[in-house]
Amino acid sequence: MYIPNHFQLKDEEKIYDFIEKYSFATLFSQHNGEPYATHLPLKLNKGESALYGHFARPNEQWKEIEYQQVLAVFQGPHCYISPSWYETTKAVPTWNYVSIHVYGKMEIVEDQKVIFDSLNDLVNKYESPDSPYNLKDVDSRFIEGMSKGIVAFKIKITKIEAKSKLSQNHPVERQELIIKHLENTSQQDNIQVASLMKKNLQK
Repeated sequence: MYIPNHFQLKDEEKIYDFIEKYSFATLFSQHNGEPYATHLPLKLNKGESALYGHFARPNEQWKEIEYQQVLAVFQGPHCYISPSWYETTKAVPTWNYVSIHVYGKMEIVEDQKVIFDSLNDLVNKYESPDSPYNLKDVDSRFIEGMSKGIVAFKIKITKIEAKSKLSQNHPVERQELIIKHLENTSQQDNIQVASLMKKNLQK
């Protein structure tokens, strides 16, 4: 990923927090000699420096993927930035966004305990705290049968590239104008980008 110095995100904890918050990723690999992508949630295991997830078994991306160097892209909030918001007419439109690229080696997981733990972690992450649903309460034979329809995997992280493009290359006064316009909309991406920009200015 092309990352100018002023847009590079280096703080490891911020990167991990971002991956956990925007965990619905796009996973790229090579299949049948062509690029192939699947959209799926991935669970970060910081201690192992790894990502866990699973494919639907009919999705043939898994068939050639083991030991490939794969790329998982985590896309955060993004929005259009209009030059009409600036204090000058000598400007062009741009786009603000945060994106994390995670590279790693793919391993197919066959250990049933590891598979169940991975699925359980995903359920616990996305179910609300007051939800009555718990994977451990589901009949084990049903879970075992459903597990046959997936292919679980682990991605051992080898490299992370993180980009936070939030108008840092513009004067502070202009950044404040952008924030003001973004906050005056009802679009959630705009509001989230404005919040990230404000945090940058508070450093």
